Amino acid sequence: MASALHTVLTERLGCTAPIIQTAMGWVAEPSLVIGSCNAGAFGFLGAAVMTPDECREKILAVRKGTDKPFGVNFHSFQPGAEQIVDLILANAEQVRAVSFGRGPNAKMIGRFKDAGILCIPTVGAVKHAKKMEELGVDMISVQGGEGGGHTGSVPTTILLPQVLDTVKVPVIASGGFADGRGLVAALAYGAVGIAMGTRFLLTQESPVPDSAKAAYLKAGTDQIIVTTKLDGIPQRMVRTRLMDRIERSGSLAMWLRAFEAGAAMKRQTGASWLHFIKAAKGMTGHGDVPLKQAMMAATMPMLIQKAVVDGDIENGVMATGVVGGRISEIPTCQELVDRIMAEANARLSALCAS
Repeated sequence: MASALHTVLTERLGCTAPIIQTAMGWVAEPSLVIGSCNAGAFGFLGAAVMTPDECREKILAVRKGTDKPFGVNFHSFQPGAEQIVDLILANAEQVRAVSFGRGPNAKMIGRFKDAGILCIPTVGAVKHAKKMEELGVDMISVQGGEGGGHTGSVPTTILLPQVLDTVKVPVIASGGFADGRGLVAALAYGAVGIAMGTRFLLTQESPVPDSAKAAYLKAGTDQIIVTTKLDGIPQRMVRTRLMDRIERSGSLAMWLRAFEAGAAMKRQTGASWLHFIKAAKGMTGHGDVPLKQAMMAATMPMLIQKAVVDGDIENGVMATGVVGGRISEIPTCQELVDRIMAEANARLSALCAS
């Protein structure tokens, strides 16, 4: 039954398990990418929150830590995006894929394809999947409403078959996956593999501080909520005292938080206010959104950074998939991938025997 786990995903990405470690900002750092790739999964470096210099350094770090192929995630509207694209192309012999949400056009996708780099966007709606296929992407990762961070309202069990019935490119299932049972279920739907964020965040190779990991483990499914108060777009987060204050906050408090985080982000990236606001509008996917919402969208990484980089749970926010509510331990990436593959093989054998 092992052959059932050899899919288009493993064949084209060069991994042994049909499992993708997603590109979580501040979390998908070299240590996690190296750990997931060496374990047999396919890891994405989270370059969407990196400067070009940081991206160059961290791509090199991944290449020093593994000889396996890996991916890079970016946004075409982030400061230094053109340089990051050039860095990805310069490392095409090992960077096998790019991932993104919104941004790249057909011309940019064509540049990656010409270099032999697969384009694998993440979508949360059927119409976006159709648009990405029209632009020429190679695979599509479909995230259902169970997923962490920005999320939609359609559950994976509904959205996944909808997309599978609509597009012809291979589809990867995301949102709610953490074990071998989920992998087999995704394959049964017709997906070529699964993508996991929260499950990889809670591994030993994840750079998230122990204090933050402990808070993630403590959160049950009833403590994981969807909020629109962070940037006007639904996001799934762990409920904390800060999140409770944000949920109660009025318009003035949201403006102050946006300006404070925006100033911090400007200091870190060196971007001008004009570039910052332009990037902010790009992050919402529409150029005519209210300025406050655009600024809040662009400052979100700073709030996440406080929790997952600094371990400051009191002043940061913790994005998570709802599946985080049933995760209770922190294995190594190798232990996690081996267990998922063993569970998947066991379920396949049980189905064939019944």
